[in-house]
Amino acid sequence: MSDSMLIDPFGRKIDYLRISVTDRCDFRCTYCMDEDATFLPRRDILSLEEIVQVATSFVALGTRKIRITGGEPLVRKDILWALEQIAALPGLEELTITTNGSQLEKMGQQLFDAGVSRINVSLDTLKRERFEELTRRDKLDQVLRGIETVCALPFKQLKLNAVILGGHNDDEIEDLVEYALTHKMDISFIEEMPLGQISHHDRAKVYISSDELRERLGKRWQLSANERSTGGPSRYFDIAGESQQIGFISPHSHNFCSTCNRVRLTAEGRLLMCLGNEHSKDLKAVMRAHPENVELLKQTIIDSLVLKPEKHHFNLEEEPQILRFMSATGG
Repeated sequence: MSDSMLIDPFGRKIDYLRISVTDRCDFRCTYCMDEDATFLPRRDILSLEEIVQVATSFVALGTRKIRITGGEPLVRKDILWALEQIAALPGLEELTITTNGSQLEKMGQQLFDAGVSRINVSLDTLKRERFEELTRRDKLDQVLRGIETVCALPFKQLKLNAVILGGHNDDEIEDLVEYALTHKMDISFIEEMPLGQISHHDRAKVYISSDELRERLGKRWQLSANERSTGGPSRYFDIAGESQQIGFISPHSHNFCSTCNRVRLTAEGRLLMCLGNEHSKDLKAVMRAHPENVELLKQTIIDSLVLKPEKHHFNLEEEPQILRFMSATGG
């Protein structure tokens, strides 16, 4: 099958699936979850076998890229088994993973051997005290060692993701780019998603647009827009004299909904149509009621796309309309 059978009501081809394999994480990033987070009981979480079953159905329907997320996906027990199964699916072109980097030092080689082709590492600061403030964990050195580990392996691509908060870490954007260039990694700067109630900061007050970041970086590097796409929402810019790129993910300043090609599977088995919307379909209920009926699962996936909205409506000046945290959604 060379084309996707998954087309939403607005004609967008859905060929990219993000799968959250757990809502648990060994960090407590201030923009992602509460310090005293409560997690779903194991019975409410999809089994690894169920996750592989959903991935298999999506690939059969034309999905070409799958990203594994969390929480922190690498704290899920036996995750390597699931990664191997998914990577081996005929027709899948790319299996990627987003991680906080804490497990990369010990698992980097295993991830490569399992068939993971790309890794995105979330890294918002290079300063130890600030890292501890933002993640509520003193593990910067562990993350940096993990990055060194995967940089020594022949992955197809490695990238840093940095959520930038004004007055908290925006003074490090140049240092983060330098670090990425030194390690032959791309980097994407992300405008904070307004998901869940937080107390650490006022989202409206710390908001910095991608345009402002690009203007600041343009004073140091010559940037030019390119047409590169990895299937996600980043808009990429070439850096003169470098082989790496800088990306910007801009849910507020540059709504990317018109080209959305993805849906998300949450850890509890809800097929979520939009990051900024609660429309979803409970695939777990379908699989557990009809565990052997693969065709029913596929048809449920196809039918669920009628729920996909045209766009999200984020507003920093209002209380969050989406009360679930990013950790519950999948990054």
